[in-house]
Amino acid sequence: MDTDIEIEVGRPPRRRRLRRALLASGLAVVLAAGGGAAWALDRFVVDHVEIDDVDAYVAQQAAADAADDTTGSTTGDDASAAGELTDTTYTSDDASIGVSTVVVGSGDDQVTYYVADVVLSDATVLQSAFAHNEYGTNITETTSQIAADNDAVLAINGDYYGFRDTGIVIRNGVVFRDEGARQGLAFYRDGHVEVYDETATTADELVAAGVWNTLSFGPALLEDGQVVAGIDDVEVDTNFGNHSIQGEQPRTAVGVIDDNHLVFVVVDGRSKGYSAGVTMTGLAEIMQDLGAQTAYNLDGGGSSTMVFGGDLVNDPLGKGKERGTSDILYVAGLGTATRTDGAAP
Repeated sequence: MDTDIEIEVGRPPRRRRLRRALLASGLAVVLAAGGGAAWALDRFVVDHVEIDDVDAYVAQQAAADAADDTTGSTTGDDASAAGELTDTTYTSDDASIGVSTVVVGSGDDQVTYYVADVVLSDATVLQSAFAHNEYGTNITETTSQIAADNDAVLAINGDYYGFRDTGIVIRNGVVFRDEGARQGLAFYRDGHVEVYDETATTADELVAAGVWNTLSFGPALLEDGQVVAGIDDVEVDTNFGNHSIQGEQPRTAVGVIDDNHLVFVVVDGRSKGYSAGVTMTGLAEIMQDLGAQTAYNLDGGGSSTMVFGGDLVNDPLGKGKERGTSDILYVAGLGTATRTDGAAP
């Protein structure tokens, strides 16, 4: 396994320095106790920063692309159009969003899930952001906080790229990792979305073909509107602690109804009487009922989170709090939105 190298050009915020100092102290104690435990702590807990200012890195790449005059701008329009926001809707020149709550079943079999129906004016309105604006492994922050840092009017957790060191990672038109390993999802600048085999291409080829964002988790849930066979037996990878993908679980998924028309679903789970969670096939059927033609599973469990209008929409694990994740998908515009239901933005 390759060893991650920490490169920090700038000085991290004080809370990040304190966290790293505490982790370093803990690692020193574990090193004294045994090498195996130290390896696990270093691999799955201690953060390894490869890029300490993602915004600056993306801007640098955009400038380079503009100079080459090959791919054009690599970032979306940061000046989001002013929109109107209510408790369940958002409309602007960039996006139309409707959020709804669905409850099915009863008693211990009850399932509660949340749906965001999203129509975009342009595919690049859907953006990605990393925890603490840093790229690397084990760097985490709550979906709510990453959303707040990026003026997100809507956000869901992404694929938790930082838990693994494989998978193609292209975000906002910029390549961050090119280690094809599984079935990925590619969002193209022209608005269409495809499930693809990461091992059959490269990140550079995808960008050249017009890919704006990729996700690397899976599996695909729907193809041509039909439930994919065998999805309840799929393992995303063999990382320690990542075998809870089977059974009834909290879930996050993205579905494609048409070009620039997406649907995001977050299913709560592991909370009997409120929401038991769903199987992978159950999630696929939800996406199918919503009219999705293509659907893809994202990181789930305690990571499954939806934020809208600055508020946490769902209740991860029935505990009213979030677990940190490494990345989000979001639509910006909260700061310029006008509340039309009388509430403050």
